[in-house]
Amino acid sequence: MANSNWHIQRTPGQVILSRQLPARFDVQAATTLRLQAGQGLSLSRLAHQVRQDMWRAVQRVRGFSPVVQVTLSEAGAEIIAGGRAPSPIAPGLAGRIQSVLEDPQKQMRWMRHSFRKDSLEAPAHGVEK
Repeated sequence: MANSNWHIQRTPGQVILSRQLPARFDVQAATTLRLQAGQGLSLSRLAHQVRQDMWRAVQRVRGFSPVVQVTLSEAGAEIIAGGRAPSPIAPGLAGRIQSVLEDPQKQMRWMRHSFRKDSLEAPAHGVEK
């Protein structure tokens, strides 16, 4: 465990951030952030940024436990955000998470924060969708 009891599971090209193990998606939303070649991205920083914004949007959902998975692919950084939720799942929960993932201002902030300082290139000013 690291970062105040958050579990971080790392495999090459993927990070899963969760409060509980095993990580489980009872509810989820997804998006892909396009990356430029050579852009150094910290997957764990990105996962933490997404988790923070998702939590702000759904923190009043009783029993919700966030999970964020970030996977590098040819398309970019594929993000699945959601988590454990008690049954019945709160109406509109997936939609609230999806709206967080699709917010262009949040995406730009995530990319700025997740950019590795030792990388040769700075991130693009915007995030392509």
